Amino acid sequence: MNSVILIGRLTKTPELRYTTNQNIPVCTFALAVDKGLSKDKKQEMESKGQPTADFPNVVCFGKTAQNVATYLEKGLLVAVRGRIQTRTYDDAQGQKRYITEVLADQVEFIQWKDRDAQQGGYQGHNDFGGDNYDNYESDFSGFEPRHDDNIPF
Repeated sequence: MNSVILIGRLTKTPELRYTTNQNIPVCTFALAVDKGLSKDKKQEMESKGQPTADFPNVVCFGKTAQNVATYLEKGLLVAVRGRIQTRTYDDAQGQKRYITEVLADQVEFIQWKDRDAQQGGYQGHNDFGGDNYDNYESDFSGFEPRHDDNIPF
């Protein structure tokens, strides 16, 4: 199984290019993905100058590539779903080079550039259709508290 899900911040603004033969949009970017270390371990690694995040390269194509290039910039938070891809090439000195990257089939914008603001910035995104659920009144009539004494385990 080859499946990857990452959440991280872009380390630089995405680069959009087009394939030479079919003119397909291709976008590349790198993410800073936190390693999920404990506070003490993170401080220890930082004091030794060791990285506390991983920096995978991500590639996406087509409409996803165009949207990423249009709406994302360095520092914004995204979720990426895709697969690991490894490829090789020979450099100018004839050395074989290996590249490992995430081939994204879905990029979720957790934050994105504010298209309407004069000074860049970002807006948060939620998956609730834009509704602000903090303003809803709660009606719990008809519900009773749970009594754990009745649970047999």
